[in-house]
Amino acid sequence: MESLLFIEDDDAIRLALSLALEDEGYSVRQAANGVEGLVAFDAYSADLILLDLRLPDMSGFEVCRALRLKSIVPIIIITAQTDTVDMVAGLEAGADDYVTKPVVPKELAARIRALLRRVHLQDTTAASTPSVFGDIELRREQGIVLRGGHELSLTKTEFRLLVEFADHAGAVLSRDQLLERVWGYEYFGDSRLVDAHVRRLRVKVEEHPDDPKLIVTARGVGYRLIN
Repeated sequence: MESLLFIEDDDAIRLALSLALEDEGYSVRQAANGVEGLVAFDAYSADLILLDLRLPDMSGFEVCRALRLKSIVPIIIITAQTDTVDMVAGLEAGADDYVTKPVVPKELAARIRALLRRVHLQDTTAASTPSVFGDIELRREQGIVLRGGHELSLTKTEFRLLVEFADHAGAVLSRDQLLERVWGYEYFGDSRLVDAHVRRLRVKVEEHPDDPKLIVTARGVGYRLIN
């Protein structure tokens, strides 16, 4: 049984969604604030974290950054429908995906399944020959990326995104294609999800992220990796 850690200060929301996710077959551990969530993560293993951005003791952004210092566990942030800036900031802090309130349990379960499916696919897929782009070396079989011989700390989603670019080097990939191939769904996502992750990936693989030479923008369409 896959385990989830749900960090949410609203007792009613936390209980209702936890019960719904348990009905979907997940084991759910709950935390009412950021400190409790970080302690729970250190004490118990979790396959995925659900993180509310509005917490009473520390912001969800701080929690997300703290988690990213120690783990690449998938994180789905929960934000208000109108908080577009917060959503983007949460993704750039290290989250893999987001849902907006009011949360629809079936939609949340679909996002969790899609994200975990991609994680498991990465863990079980091997390729014997590394891909090299400039000073970037992608080793699929080990699940690692090197830059100038030094290993980069990429999340599972960032790794999947780079693999997708590498598998189609030179070709323009639209945001819809990336949503479907990296996140595993199309209907629930939007282009902001892709854009935020590309920005994060560029920070790690580009010498000058604001003037990218490896992952370039095809204006109005999507992105492509320069081979």
